[in-house]
Amino acid sequence: MNKKINILGFGLVAVMALNAPAYAQKKTIVAKKPTATVVKKMEGTIIPNDPDVKIGKLSNGLTYYIRKNAEPKNRAELYLATSIGSLMEDDDQQGLAHFTEHMAFNGTKDFPKNEMINYLQKAGVRFGADLNAYTGFNQTVYQLPIPTDSVLVFKNGFKILANWAGKVIMEGEEIDKERGVIIEEDRQRGKNLQERTSKQLLPLLLNGSRYENRIPIGKIDILQSFTHDKIRNFYKDWYRPNLQAVIAVGDFDVNEVEQLIKASFSELTNPANPRPRLKYDLPDNKEPLVKIITDPEQTHNVAMIMYKQRGVTTKTTADYKRSLMYSMINSMLGARLQEMLQKGDAPFIFAQSNYGPYQGGLVTGINAFQTVVASTSGATLQKAFEAGLAENERISKFGFVAAELEVAKKNILAGNEKQFKEKDKTPSSNFVQQYLNNFLNGTIIPSIDFRYEETQKAIAAISLAEVNALAKTLTTKENQILIIQAPEKDKAGLPTEAQLVASLKSAGSAVTAYVDNSLNKPLLDKKPTAGKILSETKIADIDATQLTLSNGIKVLLKKTDFKNDQIIFSSFSKGGTSLANDSEFKSAQMVGLIAQNGVGEFNPTQLNKLLAGNTGRGGTYIGDLYQGFSGSASPKDLETSFQMLYVYATNPRSDAEIFNKKISDIKVGMANKNADPESVFSDTTQAVLSSYHKRAMPFNLEDLDEVSLDKAFAFYKDRFADASEQTFVIVGAFDMATIKPLIETYIASLPSLNKKQDYIDAGIRAPKGKVSKTVYKGLEDKASVELFIHGDYEFNAENNVHLDALKAALEIKLLERLREKESGVYSPSISLSVEKYPSAHYYFNISFSCSPANVEKLIAASLDEVNKIKVSGVSADDISKFKSEEQRQIELNLRNNNYWLNYITNRLKNGEDLGQLLKDQQRLDGISAESTKAAAQKYLGEDNYIRLVLLPEKK
Repeated sequence: MNKKINILGFGLVAVMALNAPAYAQKKTIVAKKPTATVVKKMEGTIIPNDPDVKIGKLSNGLTYYIRKNAEPKNRAELYLATSIGSLMEDDDQQGLAHFTEHMAFNGTKDFPKNEMINYLQKAGVRFGADLNAYTGFNQTVYQLPIPTDSVLVFKNGFKILANWAGKVIMEGEEIDKERGVIIEEDRQRGKNLQERTSKQLLPLLLNGSRYENRIPIGKIDILQSFTHDKIRNFYKDWYRPNLQAVIAVGDFDVNEVEQLIKASFSELTNPANPRPRLKYDLPDNKEPLVKIITDPEQTHNVAMIMYKQRGVTTKTTADYKRSLMYSMINSMLGARLQEMLQKGDAPFIFAQSNYGPYQGGLVTGINAFQTVVASTSGATLQKAFEAGLAENERISKFGFVAAELEVAKKNILAGNEKQFKEKDKTPSSNFVQQYLNNFLNGTIIPSIDFRYEETQKAIAAISLAEVNALAKTLTTKENQILIIQAPEKDKAGLPTEAQLVASLKSAGSAVTAYVDNSLNKPLLDKKPTAGKILSETKIADIDATQLTLSNGIKVLLKKTDFKNDQIIFSSFSKGGTSLANDSEFKSAQMVGLIAQNGVGEFNPTQLNKLLAGNTGRGGTYIGDLYQGFSGSASPKDLETSFQMLYVYATNPRSDAEIFNKKISDIKVGMANKNADPESVFSDTTQAVLSSYHKRAMPFNLEDLDEVSLDKAFAFYKDRFADASEQTFVIVGAFDMATIKPLIETYIASLPSLNKKQDYIDAGIRAPKGKVSKTVYKGLEDKASVELFIHGDYEFNAENNVHLDALKAALEIKLLERLREKESGVYSPSISLSVEKYPSAHYYFNISFSCSPANVEKLIAASLDEVNKIKVSGVSADDISKFKSEEQRQIELNLRNNNYWLNYITNRLKNGEDLGQLLKDQQRLDGISAESTKAAAQKYLGEDNYIRLVLLPEKK
């Protein structure tokens, strides 16, 4: 069970919480030198660009990056980056940079109205999932993943980029229709605790700078009333080739792509008198800036300290070495805080420290060292805050110890080696992000070979003294920001601003040096007595091999070459928490905490240190109906992952201090969770969908009082006492001769009692008939809607593909109706879930947020679109889109290890034919208007219909 902590000050702050992912990412700024501490410049050599990327510039100033990369095959990632965003807006244009991004999809010279989206969907490109864009303070970025095996489609991809770059039409009617969509985007992402908090934080975090007055979503009154010329002028002024870049990475010929770029973009021109592209700063503060924010919907007491510093753009090998040192510091300090969190007397329930971009990159060029803590109450927040500050002071006074640095180095080297081994399997999207950052922020783009060699060299050269010296620079005397966020009801017990500043000056005065607690022994004292492989069977349909082991376990092996350095596995057998009796059920539901206690003699901290530099990981899970194992490793570390699954099964760790601390922390979150409207609505949805069955209700404080470590531990041990019915699926770059002995040693040796087990059907079912429930919770003018159409059915591949087709059609129609026609929502979501066990059932879920005034109208519109499909079936156009998208996804899936792991596991769980995918195309070909009409009438009836609505509290 996860704790949900609302921390707006850490990482992505209020602005990011309001606007991500559509708006704020990776900003660009050049600022004056701050008074904060600046790390002494190291000497180094300039890092060269990767020679495999072709970088050029057209005569009109447009930059391009081109790289051939065959992963995934027959695909390319095309991006248009413009180095302008909301900071370029005039006072009467606030929000129009983001509005312009929307308009790029609503009609261009060569693709009027929505023809661009329509064309791409027929080519198998999904709107939202593939085709997308975002706007930030300093940039607007358009992304277009596209197939390359169709010459025309690929060529038209560059035509689309060029249309975005300089040929958006901005029709008045389309502008006016889009106003409501953007206002609803603001409502969906905002109108909540985060927005209220951000309005108080922004003046502090952005401190009177232009950033404060140019939040990308803009001002609602301007969005509702601006005249058409304002947005047309913004596009004319700023969308110009000398501020743009085209990025193309994929499975294509580089020279051909260069010619396509030249042909598509050379005609674009810059204005005769271009407006200057100004750069903006964030001012310093000598005295601490302090803000205490309380809110009725805040669920946790949180305190944060930030030390702003000038960032150094990595250009040289010395800069790169320093960046590795910062990574080590973050890793080592994080490990210390996690170690503290495991103790029963830990002063906080959450703690994290990090050095990196200020507020997740809110203002490029400024970094910050940030520490955030959460406490059990307002009265204990100051103590928790001082404990976090004390850890910062501890590293400043005493630094880290050699053993900690060794762990950090090993982990960096392991990641470096893995990246190097996968260099020819690196996804194109990874390269795109590097080139995008280079264009927008001037960051380096070294080759994988150079990065590998430089990392090896730098890690070997980094000394403990260097790291500790750098750690001393993290906390500064100026540019400090202190923030508290707390529930309104805890206001009286919170520390004052003066007390916070006093804590900042005095905390950590009595700290002592850290003592390392590493356990110097192997995970296993000795290898288990190996079992045997009794039989081996080839499964030709999926090119796999099945082994039957002496303890009854079956292992299905699929060797692939999709990744050079990846092996993944999972297993299952029937049972799960369904077998827990009523007296132990609550404890069984928390059984996942047992694996978090560590294993054998190793607590979690000691285990992480033991595994430093080793990619092998393995563990256990217990779900509702199944229990099993899962893990991953590089081929060289596969034995470690198998050892871990063996020891988690045979020697789990019972640690009362860790277990009880986790339960105590969960209680803190649960005590306030009903203050959060989304939490209340989610709990209501869960309860209604399960017909209020006692075994499916959300956890509450009374349930936690029933949880017992002894019962949870006993249930865990019982579930893994007999592995004879486990079925393992292993996928990846293994060597058959190497893996078989490991399977015999660690899997064939798992305990076996040869019992016949099954799960127990508790009878948890969705309610039959029509159900309607409205929840009144929340302060803002915002509604959330969840509609479910569901029913029993015959679970098979043919029915499932028809359900998929109906879901895809609903996605298209509801986007067109609710967003484009009604302008009533930003992004309606349509999901489909199907299950075979314990009872075959399907669920269509339509969800969206909107104005409370529009709830009834939009629900009626949604059901109207459902009814149209029932009357006429899915249109030929939409069937074509569905088939294209499915075919493209199948192509990608067949080259993906995770897909194969899930595909094989699910077929085995459901007792289906493993060769089912061989008939995927045949089933797709069977989709027609008539077949979807019949399916819609069968599956989209309103006999079983659930309507759930969240409305603000009545006043």
